[in-house]
Amino acid sequence: MAAVTHVCTIDYVARMLGEDAELLEAIIYNDDNLTYGNIVSIYVGPDETITALTDDGIEELKEMIRAARITNKTWHEFLDNFVDDTDLVTRIKAKSLR
Repeated sequence: MAAVTHVCTIDYVARMLGEDAELLEAIIYNDDNLTYGNIVSIYVGPDETITALTDDGIEELKEMIRAARITNKTWHEFLDNFVDDTDLVTRIKAKSLR
């Protein structure tokens, strides 16, 4: 495996993928959802971090979302299974129905 030389913040990944940054944060909140080492915490202060992904993490997340979006049913099931924030799930589901 090649050494990681850069990471991308979740906000940047969300813009790259055309996804909601809050949704991506919720998906990767459980670090078991991506392969170990693909999620990186960056300390920007004593009690403040931002989350970033490696290139492999971005690819894994992109494939996970692509597979979930096959149908509205699979997308809604994915949201129910991978996102704990019910308000966020409701908001994202409402967007997918438009």
